[in-house]
Amino acid sequence: MADYDVAIIGGGAAGLSLTHQLRGVNDRRGRPLRVALVEPPPGPHTPPPRTWCFWEPDGGPWDGLLAARWEHLSVVAADGAEHSSPASPYVYKMLRSADVDAYVRASAGEHVDQVPLLVTEVRDGADHAVVRGRESGGAESALTAAWVFDSRPPRPAPRGRTHLLQHFRGWFVRTPSDAFDPDAAVLMDLRPPQPPNGVAFGYVLPLSPREALVEYTEFGREALTTAEYERALRDYCGLLGLADVEVTAAEQGVIPMTDARFRPRAGRRVFRLGTAGGATRPSTGYTFSGVRRQTAAVARALAEGRVPVPPVPHRRRHLAMDAVMLRALDTGRVRGAEFFAGLFAANRFGDVLAFLDGGSRLRRELAMGFTTPVAAMSLTSLDQAWYSLRTRRAPRERVSRTRTRGR
Repeated sequence: MADYDVAIIGGGAAGLSLTHQLRGVNDRRGRPLRVALVEPPPGPHTPPPRTWCFWEPDGGPWDGLLAARWEHLSVVAADGAEHSSPASPYVYKMLRSADVDAYVRASAGEHVDQVPLLVTEVRDGADHAVVRGRESGGAESALTAAWVFDSRPPRPAPRGRTHLLQHFRGWFVRTPSDAFDPDAAVLMDLRPPQPPNGVAFGYVLPLSPREALVEYTEFGREALTTAEYERALRDYCGLLGLADVEVTAAEQGVIPMTDARFRPRAGRRVFRLGTAGGATRPSTGYTFSGVRRQTAAVARALAEGRVPVPPVPHRRRHLAMDAVMLRALDTGRVRGAEFFAGLFAANRFGDVLAFLDGGSRLRRELAMGFTTPVAAMSLTSLDQAWYSLRTRRAPRERVSRTRTRGR
């Protein structure tokens, strides 16, 4: 018999969400699931605090922990034209990882063990998997579980035809006088200088009239150095008219934006979760909503006695559309600033957010497509379709040649 029913590797958004989803879940015999939340011991492998942003209708399961929420959003074009709209039926929300972490641990219950272990190996098996690692003192240790969910980035990372990075650095700032509207957030400010391919933008999430998260973000092939981000943030604060700000904290990160296929199943008993399992939406880099759908499906499967394969929480047509958009940005066929400004200028923000979160209908998506650069996107769609056809044909041709030589 395995030590645990479920072992969850990693205490980020995916690991904490699944731990929370499994609270109070019983197996088909009515017995509470025994869960291990496996994380590195405190030290250099401990991830820094961060914020998670997402949108959903009001009344969500994490509303009691929100650091801030905004019902009104704006996008600023490169020429300074501002497009503002209610986010309805959505609310844009911010969670702090430290708040989620503390809440999930406090409410985990007696059937969840928090295991400090730097995982070095996960070995699949017929009736259980083995997780091996090092404890804080360096001693080797192991545990077994009927099912293992690994939220760590896969090595090597899947590579698709297009592989961009959403890379960013943000400052939590405080101003000496009122400078922000706490009821409205700037989702994209496209006035910063633009890279040749991809897009650069600022991002302002007010926390109070004198406090906000101000972020500089790029979609591109390479991340910047910290010094380059700092220079970009100083310049962006200048654009905002924030000449005198106190930086109280900072966060920095890189999120993959790729048409690569992330496979949630890594073995008979081992699965990938979160970004590693395809929860990140390629066109936006947003992950939290996908994680919630993915972990809810896993919890249902475990309660019903099914094999708990985490679903990729995005429709195939949306992934295909995302692949076209990423390719168009990467090739320079569309200018990122013009693409995003035009999309939000010509459509209700709620409709755009519905599409970006996977809740839109095909008819509305097609209408939205005509508000983007139609010629460039059509050319890229044909290019992507031809590439897909060639890559599907190539394996068959290789097999055919091998069989011919073998006769």
